[in-house]
Amino acid sequence: MTSAADADPGTVRPGGRTARVRAAVLAAAGDALARGGLAGLDLAEVARRAEVGRTTVYRRWGTPAGLVADLLAEMAEQSLPRTETGTLLGDLRANARLVQSTLADARQGALFKAVIAAATCDEQTAAALHRFYETRVDEWAVCVQQAVDRGELPEGTDTREVIRAVSAPLYYRLLTTAAPLDQATADRAAEAAAAAARAGVFTAARD
Repeated sequence: MTSAADADPGTVRPGGRTARVRAAVLAAAGDALARGGLAGLDLAEVARRAEVGRTTVYRRWGTPAGLVADLLAEMAEQSLPRTETGTLLGDLRANARLVQSTLADARQGALFKAVIAAATCDEQTAAALHRFYETRVDEWAVCVQQAVDRGELPEGTDTREVIRAVSAPLYYRLLTTAAPLDQATADRAAEAAAAAARAGVFTAARD
């Protein structure tokens, strides 16, 4: 039988005291990432800030990358469910505003910058980040499929690519400019993705 200590980070869904320990450690890890990136994520310091024994942190998470992987798993678990408005544009706008509000938050925006930077040079972090985004894309792709079923979009539309097209401009602005990441930017990203989808840009038959 696999114990919580032996399982891969992010694969155990503990309860009771173990859940409280995990929550405290992941909160401290998120704060550390937002402050100093992966380089500033010291397991002993995380344990101190979480008021947890160092042995517990080292035994369960092992490395900073393991801790980041579990943090991303928790973030995927805690993310808000999709919003269904009954229209493609309404749903994509809801998705865009959720992404925008997350990235515009001082702590969350800094945390995502740190994790994305770490993923460029650490395979375990990259894999965890990919899982996080695949989870969120899968959640919202249902809205696009519903738009196809209603006849708002052409058959063969790649539903997941439409959702990625909503988020991509928001992450680009976060990572490459100092411009504000506001709701107007989110709405524009949603409108552009919706227009492209209606035009058949995301259909599988397109070259």
